[in-house]
Amino acid sequence: LKVFTKPDKMLENVGFKSDAVIRLSKNAMNPSGYVLEDEDDEEDAAIQYMIEQSLLESSKQREVHRETSAGNELSADSGSSNISKIFSAIKQGNEKLLKEFSVRLKDEFLRSDSRGWTPLHEAAAQSNQAVLEITHTAAGPDSLEARTLRGQTALFLAVEAGLVENASFLLDRGAQPDCQDQDKDAPLFVAIRSDRTDLVKLLLLRGSSVNQAGCHGRRPLHEASRAGNLELVKLLLEAGARPDPRSNYGFTPLALAAQGGHLEVVELLLRKGADIFSQAHDEASVLYEASASGNAAVVRLLLDHGADANVSNHTGHLPIHRASHRGHLQSLKLLLPVTNMGDVNDSGISPLHSAAATFLPLSSCDQALLDAGYDPNFMLHPWIRRSYDDERKSALFFAVSNNDMASVKLLLEAGAMPNQDPVKCLQVALRLGNYDLINLLLRYGANVNYFSKINTTHFPSALQYALKDEVILRMLCNYGYDVERCFDCPYGNSAHIPEDYEGWTCSVIKDTMFCEVITVYWLQDLSGHVVRVMLDYMDHVTLCSKLKAVLMEQSQWADICSLQENPRCLQHLCRLRIRRCLGRLRLRSPVFMSFVPLPERLKNYILYREYDLLGRQRSSPG
Repeated sequence: LKVFTKPDKMLENVGFKSDAVIRLSKNAMNPSGYVLEDEDDEEDAAIQYMIEQSLLESSKQREVHRETSAGNELSADSGSSNISKIFSAIKQGNEKLLKEFSVRLKDEFLRSDSRGWTPLHEAAAQSNQAVLEITHTAAGPDSLEARTLRGQTALFLAVEAGLVENASFLLDRGAQPDCQDQDKDAPLFVAIRSDRTDLVKLLLLRGSSVNQAGCHGRRPLHEASRAGNLELVKLLLEAGARPDPRSNYGFTPLALAAQGGHLEVVELLLRKGADIFSQAHDEASVLYEASASGNAAVVRLLLDHGADANVSNHTGHLPIHRASHRGHLQSLKLLLPVTNMGDVNDSGISPLHSAAATFLPLSSCDQALLDAGYDPNFMLHPWIRRSYDDERKSALFFAVSNNDMASVKLLLEAGAMPNQDPVKCLQVALRLGNYDLINLLLRYGANVNYFSKINTTHFPSALQYALKDEVILRMLCNYGYDVERCFDCPYGNSAHIPEDYEGWTCSVIKDTMFCEVITVYWLQDLSGHVVRVMLDYMDHVTLCSKLKAVLMEQSQWADICSLQENPRCLQHLCRLRIRRCLGRLRLRSPVFMSFVPLPERLKNYILYREYDLLGRQRSSPG
């Protein structure tokens, strides 16, 4: 006799519920604490039997599930293998094997691979038409509209591969000629871009819509006009294409043809009634688009048909701005007489800015604009300056930023002022490290003693770019750099750390004295050479305690002491006096100095020619 202490729990676990349970009760007379109530033995045996049957049934169900899963996996592997065999036969052009598969594996012809391609897609993209016929017969007519993962039909792939016979076969069997993929591209668009006139004719004859909208709302005529394909443009127009449809961005075929500089296409569209005054959604005119092409004949044609050169786009740019920016001199010459100077001023930007913004070595647009009377000192309007982080103003700044020596020289000779921008042109040139550009700006009056708004120091900011370059350092000093301010230290021999000093890092310098900068550990090794060069441009100076402590450890200290402890020669003092009397602006002017009634040798001495390292480099052989 079996005793179950928790029969309900056990029976629930095997899926049964029964009222026939063995009930136990406490009996104080029995030492074990439990006595069996009166119950039939047969009922207990029935419960045991039911438990065993339930376990057996559960085991059988698990086994059947495993066998079914294994069968499905085997079937899937077999199906994948079969579809691969069909694709292989199509690629190899094995007609005999493909016919055999079409009978034995007919259902597999409707399956697709990882690309979403069915066998008909594969057959449409290869050149054996017999293979295509066999595949189509096996797959059936419904396969014609099956799509790949990219939404392409068999006809789309045949046109994309340039297979006119395959395309004709599929169209004969009922393929839709205007089937678009997920990018809204259609066979007719593909044929036009591929320059396949035969495919375009075939598709049009078989009912393809000549005015269908594709990606971004473009029509077939947009594609043909953009490519400049005159034959296709004629073909589409003869097939009923509207001459002036607009894309989602407002572009017409005429605007795209003008943008590409396709003269014959532009002429044809104008004859067919295309609107020469149409504007895109950004308000760009057809003439504005043509000015970017560089084909002056297209610009002349549009102007002859009444195009307005004073229509700007939404940013205020006129056709003359775009032609200048691209460096199209011949187009610019056509636009100059018909462009209103007042409209240019209202745009807030001069064509000179546009020309200077792009470095085009062979362009002469700057000269043409200056000859036409455009002001080299026209400054960008505030609403345009705000789009630049440096808030640049002048055309000269654009030219300097592009390291364009020819444009910089042209603008300076025309009277451009080099000190008008928040970030000085000289500072940009110093960053570039172009000696000739720096020298040119200094000769035309760039302020060598400017102070930067960022990383402000007690001494003029230009010195920061010259600490490691003696050529630049001498150049700055020759053009009147305020060397004395570098030794203007309020602390003298006292401590150099004020109570409110917060410190500064190598990337941020805040209103700091020269002695604080040159004595940091990564610049200490340069201090001796820099100070020694500076002493060539001044009389005695007072060295503060901090600067002196660092200089004493440098190899130039003995030479510095010699200059400081002994009287400077009268010749040197006279040079300093003469330079102070003449002033920085006169000294930097070659024209003024040429009229000064002094011997050439004395002029050279006053101008520190013996320290002109740049001129020495230019004159030395090699």
